[in-house]
Amino acid sequence: MIPGPKNLITDVAGLRVGNAQDETLKSGSTVVTADAPFTASVHVMGGAPGTRETDLLAPDKMVGAVDAVVLSGGSAFGLDACSGVMDGLRAAGRGFAVGPARVPLVPGAILFDLLNGGSKDWAENPYRALGRAAFDAASDQFDLGTVGAGTGALTANLKGGLGSASLCLASGVTVGALVAVNPIGSVTTQGDRHFWAAPFEIGDEFGGVGPDRSGGLGRDLTSAKMQQMMAAGASDTTPTNTTLAIVATDAALDKAQCQRMAVAAHDGFARAIVPAHTPGDGDLVFALSTGSHTAAPAPLMSEIGHAAALCVSRAIARAVFHATAAKGDMLPCWSDRNKT
Repeated sequence: MIPGPKNLITDVAGLRVGNAQDETLKSGSTVVTADAPFTASVHVMGGAPGTRETDLLAPDKMVGAVDAVVLSGGSAFGLDACSGVMDGLRAAGRGFAVGPARVPLVPGAILFDLLNGGSKDWAENPYRALGRAAFDAASDQFDLGTVGAGTGALTANLKGGLGSASLCLASGVTVGALVAVNPIGSVTTQGDRHFWAAPFEIGDEFGGVGPDRSGGLGRDLTSAKMQQMMAAGASDTTPTNTTLAIVATDAALDKAQCQRMAVAAHDGFARAIVPAHTPGDGDLVFALSTGSHTAAPAPLMSEIGHAAALCVSRAIARAVFHATAAKGDMLPCWSDRNKT
């Protein structure tokens, strides 16, 4: 397995990613779309999810394909980013045909970034406009770090962000991941230099500093994020987090196989975030198939799921590695803590 030429989820041919953000708001939205509908499913493992249209992704539900998937900041307000993407798709004549009507199908999920130091005193929910702007910006090239749904994201002790990674398999199948990283847990070991995902790094894609060789890791759960939120007036910081992922492949998968891919991809959370899947995280994975490559028998499905987990771990670390400082930040960036 080797990374694709862009080392992004858009190495899966046909996919496009768009980001839009508001620096004053310290929040934003991200969309994955394509020129044609794609098969999709989802698996939720966090205890505090915020979602839209995810029920239709179950293998036993009627709809076989969707037009886009949205990740957004803004907690429940951010679900309105899906409406903005629907507006863009409708203007393009896209959507599930019901007689003469067309209904764009846009599942989405949100993370909590309402207490991150940004201005949240809007008079009108800004996320519909952010969703439409993200859709209009969709391309096979996009930035990582402090962009889109990762704009206001925070980990336990560092800024979070938006990350992506890909792998090309010997079979010719491509797998990619896109992650908005905002967990209760940490993505680095104590000292904030070594990434938990370091054993899976390819080249120096997130700094090349290698694994932490200390023993007894994972026992210190100190969270500067939780301390900052309490100082900002939060009486309960439990449901104020979430890491969101989209994994994709060009292998021709049905909805049940996409769901299995999503399940396997959650291993990437556990390898890159400590702790992951907590009661206060809404951790979930959407899994997409463009279907442009071969159908996937059981042995290939195992490899696809493994590759998806590897891509998720690497994307999580890349999100934090590429985060950049902004005025009013509550937490430092990895790059500021590890200047050479």
